[in-house]
Amino acid sequence: MAFLWLISCLAFIGTAYGCGAPAIPPVVTGYARIVNGEEAVPHSWPWQVSLQDYTGFHFCGGSLISDQWVVTAAHCEVRTSHRIIIGEHDKGKSNEDIQTMRVAKVFTHPEWNPRTINNDISLIKLTTPVVLNTHVSPVCLAASSDVYDGGMRCVTSGWGLTRSTAMFTPNQLQQAALPLLSNQECMTYWGDNISEFMICAGGDGATSCMGDSGGPLVCERDGAWNLVGIVSWGSSRCSTTIPAVYARVTILRSWVDQILAAN
Repeated sequence: MAFLWLISCLAFIGTAYGCGAPAIPPVVTGYARIVNGEEAVPHSWPWQVSLQDYTGFHFCGGSLISDQWVVTAAHCEVRTSHRIIIGEHDKGKSNEDIQTMRVAKVFTHPEWNPRTINNDISLIKLTTPVVLNTHVSPVCLAASSDVYDGGMRCVTSGWGLTRSTAMFTPNQLQQAALPLLSNQECMTYWGDNISEFMICAGGDGATSCMGDSGGPLVCERDGAWNLVGIVSWGSSRCSTTIPAVYARVTILRSWVDQILAAN
């Protein structure tokens, strides 16, 4: 009963606050700095979070999936001493209406494997709920049964490097539209490194880069944006001709549901 109650509560949250439905619509070139991306419309990805250390250094991204839970990559190695910054667009400005949240507990997938990079997912429970508003709302989670075919254009966002040799990450949130690849297509680039726990996107002029890790790859379906991938790994040079690799949410969804239900 507890599990069913939680699912109904999450469904209510999504309905009441428009999961996957930004109050400020995104505008994405090529969808009608991430390398070769563009600045996002401020607050048009209201689930995007910045993971920062105590100095305010941004080291990873993440996605708000309810008022008290964030999903990110396991390899980001989030600790309870870290801060979760929500509602930010320009991390160089001090006057943005951001919410700085504390980490209550981090749940990393028990089969996370740093060698194979399988199951690259962690869930962060916040000490208190965020205030949902026009700048802060959750993304929908792709369902286990959903199929996202190669060729579909999706969007990734983050404050990662705009080129692999850059000294600093950009202040403004960047975005890029990327095509999904089938795993068979992706294996032509990455061989046996690609597993069923991964989904690939890009290779056509834009890509994720260092600092984007843990952030979202979202695809629009039936008028709502769904979290399909979590930025995981890719070219060390952030090559825009090689697809980046994301943790595949559809195959990890059942574990997410179990953690949310039990906590």
